[in-house]
Amino acid sequence: MSDPVKNRPKGKTEFEYPETLFVSDIDNKVFQNLVVRSLASIGGVTLAEGNLIDNLLHIANPEGISGVGINQDSKNHTVTVKVEVCIAYGLSIPEKVEEIQAKISEEITRYTGLHVSQVHVVIRDILLPSDNETTERFNDL
Repeated sequence: MSDPVKNRPKGKTEFEYPETLFVSDIDNKVFQNLVVRSLASIGGVTLAEGNLIDNLLHIANPEGISGVGINQDSKNHTVTVKVEVCIAYGLSIPEKVEEIQAKISEEITRYTGLHVSQVHVVIRDILLPSDNETTERFNDL
């Protein structure tokens, strides 16, 4: 193999190397963690399955986070997100959905550099403060 520095013509400052293809992959768990952390910063919402603390610590499902679906399009460098949440009673659903979508899109783009083409928010339940089962979820909010 010839040395690219020795074989360059005089006056040329560029090196001649063969084309290089740079490829990187981001695992879906990374996106799921970003979604969970985004939700943790928004008051009045929690994931539909498990709670935020369990998901942050991977206690509920060590293979992935329930309630968060990620699809990557490597050709277009985009990501679509589907997140299933419960919302506290008394909050405006449209306002919370908009806040969730903006926060998730912002965080994923900031950390990965990828365009978020869609954030689909599914409201699975409204959490009432008097429900015994949901009292623990409100403590996480």
